[in-house]
Amino acid sequence: MNKWWKGIVIAVTVCLIAIGLNACNPSANIFRQAEARGSQIVLSTLGDFKTFNYAFNGEFPNMFLFTYEGLIGVNPETNEVEPGLAESWEVSEDKKRITFTMREGLKWSDGQPLTVDDVVFSYSDVYLNEKIPTDLRDVLRLGDGNQFPSVRKVDDRRVEFTIPEPFAPFLRTTGGIAILPAHKLRDSINTLDANGKPQFLSTWGTDTDPSKIVVNGAFTLESYAPSQRYVFRRNPFYWQKDAQGQQLPYIDRLVLQVVESTDTQLIRFRTGELDMLGELSTLRAEDFSLLKQEEQRGNFQIQQGGLRTGTLYVSFNQNQGRRENGTPLVDPIKSRWFNTKEFRQAVAYAIDRPQMINNAFRGLAEPQNSPISVQSPFYLSPEEGLKVYDYNPQKAKELLQQAGFKYNAQGQLFDADGNRVRFNFITNAENKLRVAIGAQIKQDLAAIGMQADFAPIAFNSIIEKMDTTLDWECILLGLTGGTEPHNGFNVWHPDGGSHSFNQGPKPGGSPIVGRVVSDWEREIGELYVQGARELDEDKRKAIYAKTQQISQEYLPFIYLANAKAMAAVRNRVENVRYNAIGLGIWNLPEQKVASR
Repeated sequence: MNKWWKGIVIAVTVCLIAIGLNACNPSANIFRQAEARGSQIVLSTLGDFKTFNYAFNGEFPNMFLFTYEGLIGVNPETNEVEPGLAESWEVSEDKKRITFTMREGLKWSDGQPLTVDDVVFSYSDVYLNEKIPTDLRDVLRLGDGNQFPSVRKVDDRRVEFTIPEPFAPFLRTTGGIAILPAHKLRDSINTLDANGKPQFLSTWGTDTDPSKIVVNGAFTLESYAPSQRYVFRRNPFYWQKDAQGQQLPYIDRLVLQVVESTDTQLIRFRTGELDMLGELSTLRAEDFSLLKQEEQRGNFQIQQGGLRTGTLYVSFNQNQGRRENGTPLVDPIKSRWFNTKEFRQAVAYAIDRPQMINNAFRGLAEPQNSPISVQSPFYLSPEEGLKVYDYNPQKAKELLQQAGFKYNAQGQLFDADGNRVRFNFITNAENKLRVAIGAQIKQDLAAIGMQADFAPIAFNSIIEKMDTTLDWECILLGLTGGTEPHNGFNVWHPDGGSHSFNQGPKPGGSPIVGRVVSDWEREIGELYVQGARELDEDKRKAIYAKTQQISQEYLPFIYLANAKAMAAVRNRVENVRYNAIGLGIWNLPEQKVASR
């Protein structure tokens, strides 16, 4: 059983947006020539990664899926916790002490020993260090205050985590966070820059020489050509071996081409330049019928893995705060609309999801109603009482009128003060599926009198608006998902780093004056705290059921559809075990390339 799967679960935790951006068209000939010297697999990503420093990662996909591992991981096929850098662990009777035993002989990619000291450094000096603005602190936050685990070295092979109260998702979240190399990064923590901040904040950016980056995963970053490609090399010191004792990974090189659009990715796959299509996301529904006809001739197969675990949603910026100079983050007139529950519910009823599934998804999707993935034991289905918003434009109009909105003779919508209901609506332009969905939603909202000015923009601009300026009104985006609800803590807790619909100030960022947190918003955050404390699975299910009921009542995210997870895989690539959670990369070290 593969033990490599570590990164995606934690990527979910920090609420990564699963899309990329700009790229150029590299030649594949270089890699075909290089393949003669050893086996390689060629994949693709939509854009350049924003950082080579794991602590500051905020996106999916990312390079850390290939380069770093934690103490343990979660197998996406069985949903069971499995050993990683730690070969075993023990939990005390009171559930407040977790002791991990490290494997013998672990090494970093530069050949230096990987020890318990690296574990203590990673947590105490980086993730729990208040001077390091990492979203991973949200994952490690315990209870309803600023409580965090403490970490200590027991002996040369054992490390102990002590927590102030039982924490149900500890192993599935904390245990999978990457371990970082103390011998390479400690000095950057202890040395301050000209602004009095740790140099770590500017360490291992995308301008760093890849040879300087030390990792513990299956692959090392060999080279990086901006907007063209990432080349990863087999880590000669990787710990995992197969049943016959052969060291993994089997392949020598992993090439990740940066391809600027999903349309171009399809072309690259059809011309044979890519070995997989959909390995880091999912194969687009509009490409399925075309590729299905080409399977035999193209020497590939389409693998399916159930419904995707992520969410696709429309969200309004409900932040009522303002900058220090008094400038409101959102136009106060529009803010009143966005903070009206009936307004958001009307939008949910107005969106024609059946048409969206038939047209944009080609029927290869199902309606989505919950932030928790259907694969999770904590998922609440509509049959169990989850509220849904079936397409009903008349119901939408009635809700708006009940909330004081009015229609003129032309069917245009105005608020009680006579302001035309018109707002900006954005998504990332590189994702053609989202652009098509956004265009339909614009029409759906026009049918109930709203004018949504739909303008797809570059993903870099999306991130800037959501993380820094908070200057946006309505957005169409997605989040990754998983089976452990607590992985969404930083999305749902009001102080979470990815609480995007009412984002608080980021560490080191500009203050927000007058931010208002609603009662329902606070209640969801408190329930997430309770859910983490509760060890009884049935009681946890009831707690998270309530969070789903509240979120569907108040709709901070208006969910759209779950696509079916699919990937096209070359027959020459063996042992790809594709599923919706692990996609096509979770067992990458076990994958082989058939000899020609």
